[in-house]
Amino acid sequence: MDLLNTLVDKGLRRELPTREEALAVLATSDDDLLDVVAAAGRVRRQWFGRRVKLNYLVNLKSGLCPEDCSYCSQRLGSTAEILKYTWLKPDEASQAAAAGVAGGAKRVCLVASGRGPTDRDVDRVSKTIEAIKERNEGVEVCACLGLLSEGQAERLREAGADAYNHNLNTSEATYGDITTTHTYADRVDTVQKAHGAGLSACSGLIAGMGESDGDLVDVVFALRELDPDSVPVNFLIPFEGTPLAKEWNLTPQRALRILAMVRFVCPDVEVRLAGGREVHLRTLQPLALHLVNSIFLGDYLTSEGQAGRADLEMIADAGFEVEGADTATLPAHRVDAASGGCGSQGGGGCAPCGDTAGDTAGYTGQQAAGTPGARPDLVSVRRRGAGTGLAPNA
Repeated sequence: MDLLNTLVDKGLRRELPTREEALAVLATSDDDLLDVVAAAGRVRRQWFGRRVKLNYLVNLKSGLCPEDCSYCSQRLGSTAEILKYTWLKPDEASQAAAAGVAGGAKRVCLVASGRGPTDRDVDRVSKTIEAIKERNEGVEVCACLGLLSEGQAERLREAGADAYNHNLNTSEATYGDITTTHTYADRVDTVQKAHGAGLSACSGLIAGMGESDGDLVDVVFALRELDPDSVPVNFLIPFEGTPLAKEWNLTPQRALRILAMVRFVCPDVEVRLAGGREVHLRTLQPLALHLVNSIFLGDYLTSEGQAGRADLEMIADAGFEVEGADTATLPAHRVDAASGGCGSQGGGGCAPCGDTAGDTAGYTGQQAAGTPGARPDLVSVRRRGAGTGLAPNA
């Protein structure tokens, strides 16, 4: 297929595809799916080999958010039956993080619900970062605390944070349909603040919220322009009790095409398979490893993920290997250009760590619950790990 040959050539040269080429990837047929995966897989292997970076979420504060993001189970007005608790103490968060590190996680993502941190919250998180790094030598820490005020990114950096996550989530044109309590520009500003402070900027998207193909391409091109070190791709988990509870718009094949498009547009960036992979990719998850080079281990913010042991078995069975702590995640040219970058180097930009979108992917067709694409039986509210008396899933 001429399209795929062109995209591979561009990806190997780090050249941006055209908008039409990106749209064409999303429009390919299921008959061409394996060809699409193979082509994007060549680009992935060029820059990341067969390594898979493992990341682990620690939910520092759950629920009770004043923002109205329609996809989020922690939103204002949500009736989703999720855990709700206030700030974990540093030793509690450190203990939760240790479970992920023991499972092979290279990065710990500290997430807290809310519009953004107060200066006192930054102090809390700073102490938590110090506790985690003291207990787990060499671990990377990414913070995801919402919109940042002036100087807060610098304070997190000084405390030892390596990265900051804040996802764009959807296109600028449709952002107001998803959230009204803050703007798309607010999110862009926070990513830029993190980048400017020398943190590895991590920003991604959520697919499956009723957006068009054009919206998906728009947000991925916007991310390419922001140039984060890593881009998380979340697939909407339609929680009962949220406005998007009936948005079952994905098939496993559709999810793979979205991941391939992201890889072609962001060839040398850490692309992370994030929330919703178990719900939407299901048995095709191993194929996604040919497109992404990073995943979350175990559970997400308010939903349960695949068991950590199953994640590790999947990686090994698919012929990939877990990336070690002594290996830089990003290609050398990105690390050098960012005076650091993701991986063990720090600085620059990062992958989608948490964001409340971590419990969250995309197609324009409308599938009501009960159709072949809808699998509400796979949506499990998180009942273990940080904030509970039950052992974490790692």
